[in-house]
Parts: sequence; C-alpha cells; structure tokens
Amino acid sequence: MAMSTIRERPLSPRWVAPIVIPGALLLATGAVIALVNPAMLAAGEINGSVHVYAGYLAARNLALALLLVVTLGMGARRPLSTLMVLTAVIQLFDAIMNCIEGRWPLIPGILIFAVAFLFGASRATGYPFWSLAAWCDAE
Repeated sequence: MAMSTIRERPLSPRWVAPIVIPGALLLATGAVIALVNPAMLAAGEINGSVHVYAGYLAARNLALALLLVVTLGMGARRPLSTLMVLTAVIQLFDAIMNCIEGRWPLIPGILIFAVAFLFGASRATGYPFWSLAAWCDAE
C-alpha cells in the first residue's frame, strides 16, 4: 500500500495568519501567566492543587501555540485547520465553564476567539469545518 502525497496550495496569509498568530500569542501568554502567577487564574487560595492544574493549563496552551505556529509556517492546511478547530472547541468549553462559574466578563472575548478560529479553519482548507471535505485527504 503506497502512501499518496497531496500537494496543497499555500495558505492565504490574508485570512489565516492574522488569526493564528495573535491566537497563538494569547495561548502562550496564558501559559506564562499560569506558570508565573497562577493567582491570576484562581479566585481562592493558591495551593499545590492549583499549581498542578496551572501546569496542565500551561502545557496545553504551549503545545497548541507551538503547533499552530509550526503548521502555519509549514503551510500544512489540514493539520492547521484541525488544530484551529480543536483550539476553538477548547475555547467554547472554557466559555461554558465561565458561564457555570459566573465569570461573565471573560465570555465575550473567549467566544470571539473561538469564532475567529472556526472562521480561520474554514479558510485554511477552503471548506467549512463541518464539511467532510475539510477532513478528508482526497480532493
């Protein structure tokens, strides 16, 4: 079984890069804040458990930020689109948690971030993320 290679056209920097780069910076900034000053993330006492979960948040955000920038730089449209959808879904779940916990001022920014990433994901592949064509290798 031979592996097929798909030659993809370059990403349109007009739509994708202005979404991915600031988004990756926001993710990386959140990671640094979680590592340096986890008190900014918690409303209560900072204990060992808070430090553990701040480390998890930092690892998640740094991994996403790094892979977003790397796939953008490589021009890998489908992996970039997948990472953008994953990032958007994480942000949507973060928004839901903020609703549950009553952190209302954070929700609009998180939702804007999620919608921008979903829009960018559809621009990266040329298909909306809910379309099967956005996920399949065959064109």
